[in-house]
Amino acid sequence: MDYDLIVVGGGIHGAGVAQAAAAAGHSVLVLEREALAAGTSSRSSKLIHGGLRYLENGQFRLVRECLRERRLLLRNAPSLVRLVPFHIPVYAETRRRPWQLRLGLACYGLLAGLDRSARFRSLPRAQWAALDGLRQDGLQAVFQYWDAQTDDRRLTEAVMASARELGARLLLPAVLRAARRTETGWRVTVVNGADTRDYVCRVLVNAAGPWVNQVLARIDPAPEILPVDLVQGSHILLEGSLRQGIYYLEAADGRAVFAMPWQGRLMVGTTETLFRGDPAQVAPREEEIDYLLATLASYFPAYRDHPRDQVRAFAGLRVLPAGQGPAFRRPRETVLHPADDPRPRLLSIYGGKLTAYRATAEAVMARLHPVLPPRQAIADTRRLKLA
Repeated sequence: MDYDLIVVGGGIHGAGVAQAAAAAGHSVLVLEREALAAGTSSRSSKLIHGGLRYLENGQFRLVRECLRERRLLLRNAPSLVRLVPFHIPVYAETRRRPWQLRLGLACYGLLAGLDRSARFRSLPRAQWAALDGLRQDGLQAVFQYWDAQTDDRRLTEAVMASARELGARLLLPAVLRAARRTETGWRVTVVNGADTRDYVCRVLVNAAGPWVNQVLARIDPAPEILPVDLVQGSHILLEGSLRQGIYYLEAADGRAVFAMPWQGRLMVGTTETLFRGDPAQVAPREEEIDYLLATLASYFPAYRDHPRDQVRAFAGLRVLPAGQGPAFRRPRETVLHPADDPRPRLLSIYGGKLTAYRATAEAVMARLHPVLPPRQAIADTRRLKLA
């Protein structure tokens, strides 16, 4: 059977592209090597947010896009995405001063369109004692704003379910063994269990996440491969609860770390550590666990002696442009890399934000429009409900 598109990868971006393509009336096949959201898309910080900290690096376009997508998800997936209060405590030693945070939050609200979810306030001192045991000595201010939380795996599954309802096909476990360019597109050899067969498509979309360059290495003729760094982000899970919402903490090195309630436990993350090796082998490092525990304990004294053997941890990988300097200061914009611009028949997705998956998918479809056959659209992803 021939397809307009074959998408490699069943994470949030592969699911998003499948949904956007099917909504536009195209035939689409998704290949996933393990299970939906088996990689980064189930190992995120579980947040649907604009990226408040990205304002420091001047990434205003990214923040505006994510805030717009957050608004759509709150409307279209109310059972999966919900607003949660966030708290930013400011101490004498905090690098970001109250005036800076107030300015950043005001800008965040403006980019969000000044709707209900964009409001923020300085929490009255009388309410500080109710903040889940937050350290009070040296506390100078607490800002409260609103962002959203989700179950990243369930969201990915919901997007793929929407794509399949629109006609997309999902094949798993399925591994792309090779792809060979033809006059009209691609002949793709796929291993599906004990079965190996060829599929034909007009366009190939590489949404393999940390495996993006491994997929490109199986394509003939060999396309350009962008140099990237895989950056490990670890989270810890421990017994405890935060009843007042999520806390945006400044770690000792100035990085942002979130402490949040998650499925009856307390989750803290994330780290940013360069990773080398097979993405399937990513695992939290001892020093990352220590870093997160120390950050939590510096704000919540009740966790200073938490038993180490009762801490669980997980890790995922981000795909960032190769470069120098700290990973948390590098650009986070998604890179859509065409193999033969301006009429690409192969497009690779480098990076990407969970929050902005739909916008990324629509951008992919816009880039591929010149080489895809005309079809009658059957849905608008801005209005599709997810459950």
